[in-house]
Amino acid sequence: MKTRVLIVDDEPYAIEVIEKYLAVFTQMEVVAKCTDAIQAFQLLQQKTIDLMFLDIKMPGINGTDLLRSLKNPPKVIFTTAYSEYALEGFELNAVDYLMKPIPFDRFLRAIDKVHQQTDTRSKPVVAYETPVSDREAFIYLKVDRKTIKVNISDILWIESLRDYVKVVTRDQVYITKQKISLLEEMLPESKFVRIHRSFMVAIAKIDSFYSYSIDINGHELPIGRNYKQDVQRKLKQAV
Repeated sequence: MKTRVLIVDDEPYAIEVIEKYLAVFTQMEVVAKCTDAIQAFQLLQQKTIDLMFLDIKMPGINGTDLLRSLKNPPKVIFTTAYSEYALEGFELNAVDYLMKPIPFDRFLRAIDKVHQQTDTRSKPVVAYETPVSDREAFIYLKVDRKTIKVNISDILWIESLRDYVKVVTRDQVYITKQKISLLEEMLPESKFVRIHRSFMVAIAKIDSFYSYSIDINGHELPIGRNYKQDVQRKLKQAV
């Protein structure tokens, strides 16, 4: 079941950024966007909303007053450029409080908090699209100060570098501050296999494999002892 999302912000650009970030998550559906609290209040009386991204400082009624007026509010993530509202936001049991401009990695953590608070959570956060074709599916990677779109079909393998990962494609190598375990959750299990505590590879890109290693694009990567059984099972299924 998809999470129905409402975005409330008087700045069109802020709405655009949040909507772009949410487009990465297949389980998130933006059902409405409002530019003021009154419009949002009326919509909340008519539609079921699971999660609301709510700006605090808006003309007329602000975001915290809107939340106080709701008898059965949805989960709320506050978004604002003013840090002085943080305490008030958390006193209202907000899931999280995001400072503008919102970095994508910080946005990811907020979404994960939403899922941690959902008892019916059935699967981890998936940060990729399920579009018309698998070739169009993608993830976003934060590289230096830039957020880069990487097509899932271009990824050859991912290597753990302690608190960072190296994402290797045929044309580029991206290094981002992230755990390989999170990327393992984000990428489709049917297309990737963890072969070692430091390596995860795209099954379709494997050129050959042995009991102890795989060859991919001219590189030999080790198969860890604890991963051998799962690797053999997945590769036999793919043959």
